[in-house]
Amino acid sequence: MGTDISGFVECRAWRADVGERDVVWRAAVDLYHLNDTRNYDAFGCLFGVRNFANFRPLAAERGRPVDASEEVRAELDRLAPWPDQAYGTTRITWADLKAVDWDEPAERPDSRIHQYRQTLDGLKLVGKAAWDPRFAQALNLPQRPTDPPQTWPEGTEWLIGDTLYRSETLRRRDAVREDGEWKPVWEAMETLAAQHGGDNVRLVVWFDN
Repeated sequence: MGTDISGFVECRAWRADVGERDVVWRAAVDLYHLNDTRNYDAFGCLFGVRNFANFRPLAAERGRPVDASEEVRAELDRLAPWPDQAYGTTRITWADLKAVDWDEPAERPDSRIHQYRQTLDGLKLVGKAAWDPRFAQALNLPQRPTDPPQTWPEGTEWLIGDTLYRSETLRRRDAVREDGEWKPVWEAMETLAAQHGGDNVRLVVWFDN
């Protein structure tokens, strides 16, 4: 069973004719319209969900904002009877995201061994998995997945047949690529922040299985 992400980009807009206590967060756009991709590396890097790559999450388990927009409150209230349909609720502001060092490496090597094949253009990544029967047999490992998965030092390699297996440590930009599926989300948040300020634009998300 896979894990998907849902949420909203929210904005808190200040106006001269509205008192500070009357300013509320409003949903600007449903995350579904900007990014509906299932990417566990990004989920782990950003929010600590399916964190197989062992990142220090940027915004894990911060919970539902007490001042969430009407749309966020309504959706989370609707899903409340089914805990597996809305868990890991958290949020992150554009100001938080602007401060991220995208070159920061994960805290430990990836729990999944990366698999490469030789092509005319060089090595090509063909997959990564916490357990692989061929790899396990060659290294005399348990013939069933272990929990937690075994890891090896960064850069350790094994050539087994025509497949190169390698232990790697990802950087944040490997998980959340500058030109990847999160780009439309960042662009929407940046546009709103240019008008209203980075602390007044945030992404609220939750996950479902």
